[in-house]
Amino acid sequence: MSQSVRVERNDRIELITLDRPERRNAVDHATLLQLLEIQQRLASEAPRHVRAVVLTGAAPAFSAGADLTGVEEGQFATDLNAVLRGFGALPVPVVAAIDGPALGAGTQLVVACDLRVATPDSVLGIPAAKLGLAVDLWTLERASAEFSPPIARAMLIAAETYTAEQLHRTGGIHRLGDLDDALSWASRLAALAPLTIAAHKLGLEGVGPDASERFEAARSAAWASADAEEGRTAFLEKRRPDFTGT
Repeated sequence: MSQSVRVERNDRIELITLDRPERRNAVDHATLLQLLEIQQRLASEAPRHVRAVVLTGAAPAFSAGADLTGVEEGQFATDLNAVLRGFGALPVPVVAAIDGPALGAGTQLVVACDLRVATPDSVLGIPAAKLGLAVDLWTLERASAEFSPPIARAMLIAAETYTAEQLHRTGGIHRLGDLDDALSWASRLAALAPLTIAAHKLGLEGVGPDASERFEAARSAAWASADAEEGRTAFLEKRRPDFTGT
């Protein structure tokens, strides 16, 4: 299986790059399987060895969407849904670095990330209505939550697209910038308390019948951690805290 995803690690930051430039990084089934494998590895390594993840696409696009060659509703959709939820399940922040089109499955990957950095002219949208397809309920709810209900309705019902600059005005894109800006932000995120971030992600995702119990357990663990003591001590000593994730 040819590799359509590149992975690099630098100082506890994992950079994941969709790398099918000849197809404008359209997501095929092989790409999904590679992303699932990467997520499984990261789940075992974060936050001890990995404190932040950046997801991007090789020029000239973030991702033009799903590669419709051979794509059917069955296993492709199942694995796509697993990838989308997989980024939220990671205990570390995941930042999307968008430069160029992020359409269809590209926008789905964007909203699956915790935070988003994009160049102003990057275009986002879900043109499923132009293809006779329908996305899953998770995408409907996530796009509505991240981009606002009115924008999600326009994307999903009218197949409207928006520039990153437009979405930045409404909060859907957190920062305007390029990959270097996203990596710089990820570096700052990596210095924050990992148990706090893990607990907050659990609460924000709210997945599963025992979501509230798992969140409360994670919140209690953060309060009782050595990192909490380090945070308080560093505050009193007017220095930068050194969090270890314990």
